[in-house]
Amino acid sequence: MSHQGSLPLYQQISELLIRDIAAGRLADGQRLPPEREMAEQLGIAVGTLRKALADLAGRGMLDRIQGSGNYVRARPDAQSVYALFRLELAEGGGLPTAEVLSVDRLPKPDDLPEFGQGPDGHRIRRLRRLSGAIAAVEEIWLCASYLPELRAEDLSESLYLFYRTRLNLWIQRAEDRVDVAPVPDWAPPVFPHPPGTPCGHIVRISWAQNNTRAEVSRTWFDHRNVRYVARLK
Repeated sequence: MSHQGSLPLYQQISELLIRDIAAGRLADGQRLPPEREMAEQLGIAVGTLRKALADLAGRGMLDRIQGSGNYVRARPDAQSVYALFRLELAEGGGLPTAEVLSVDRLPKPDDLPEFGQGPDGHRIRRLRRLSGAIAAVEEIWLCASYLPELRAEDLSESLYLFYRTRLNLWIQRAEDRVDVAPVPDWAPPVFPHPPGTPCGHIVRISWAQNNTRAEVSRTWFDHRNVRYVARLK
């Protein structure tokens, strides 16, 4: 369930539906189930669902027709806090959530691409899930010049949302390099591949609004059940 730093439940539902639309699990023009039926399927209150649907309608991704129902409007420019999160379940979509494993301020490793100003970075290690299924472990390095101290309880579910709202840092673009690498020794036992096992691996370099490198991350994902997906607009 929700924890400190989680998105509000209605926003979790709207983000899940946005990802399902992007993955084609909900097609353009498709009529959604009746609201009470849909709320029951999702295990939420009807009022929460209606708030999520209103959020989607406000983003131009849903037509709400009185007496007829709710109809999907697929948009290539959909705004989402997970717009740059490229991992999906094998069947498509899935709501991203994150469990923080550790946060430490450390000297920047020599084996990472250069980023930020100064010698130190905040290392954030997290376990990622998609709709509850374990998907990946990740290690994010944010330049310590953006803030001197960072605590796990300060972080929100979406780091990019945290950067915008707390640091006035906007990630404008990112470059992903996808390959295969061994699972790190710090991966928790619940990750389906033991340390040292080769699995899908992403190195991401992220640029801020002033076109400087702000962050570098590494992600090891469960390639048996999760896919890296990039859609061209």
